[in-house]
Amino acid sequence: MPTSPPASFVTHRNGQPATLQDLTPLAFAGYAHFTAMQVRDGRVRGLDLHLARLHAASIGMYGQALPDEQIVMALRAAIQAGPADVSLVATVYSPAGEFTVAGPEVQPELLVRTGPPATGPGGPLALAAIPHERMLPSVKHVGEVAKTYLLRAAAAQGFDDAAFVDRQGRLSEASIWNLAFWDGEAVVWPDAAMLTGTTMGIVQRQLDRMGVPQRVQAVTQESLRDLRGAVVMNSWTPGVAVHRIGAAALPAAPRFMELLHAAYGAEAPVSP
Repeated sequence: MPTSPPASFVTHRNGQPATLQDLTPLAFAGYAHFTAMQVRDGRVRGLDLHLARLHAASIGMYGQALPDEQIVMALRAAIQAGPADVSLVATVYSPAGEFTVAGPEVQPELLVRTGPPATGPGGPLALAAIPHERMLPSVKHVGEVAKTYLLRAAAAQGFDDAAFVDRQGRLSEASIWNLAFWDGEAVVWPDAAMLTGTTMGIVQRQLDRMGVPQRVQAVTQESLRDLRGAVVMNSWTPGVAVHRIGAAALPAAPRFMELLHAAYGAEAPVSP
């Protein structure tokens, strides 16, 4: 008798299938952080970066962190319960919830969910330049109503998404993306407070191994005219072309795109 394929969506709490009783309190709580990844053939690129992100954010938010081994086991259980190719989000949360004071006796817990795989938009994209600075910019935390609000505000203006500009006039990141630029020879990363993405980390270390020059510098709307290309990147993709930020047009940069995708492809995926 033929068997049904695994469900596309899996939700586990602390490594076990989550119940309605488990999830109901979480529908009304938002003191949490997460990491998102694409799983292909049961494997993940940059697993070490995802684990480091969760550890650092947990220490910062809760003063303690779950062991990497526990997180890896939970990821493995969720991946094995679904198809070989999925999108996966691992969320670390405090069971004490929001608007409470919780001491070290309240240990963080882990929620893992999977869904259909994603690859992101085709591009090229036009980004509205919008003044915004995220709270705890180095943490990928939940409850960021501003991101969706500003995305929709950008779309209402005819743009595809929003790029954020800090109070010093520097571009930092986009709604759910990191920004990267090209000067014709080197990859330019913006100098501003932002979330360091796992795809960004993968690309940076592989570009180093490939001998591609990189630098960090302040990027303003005025300095965009000196650059030869721009992309956004996140867990979906190492590069979607950007052809406009605010009023500044940016040229196509096929060589830049090739380098970013080659760097990402050079990272060996691993099984949790």
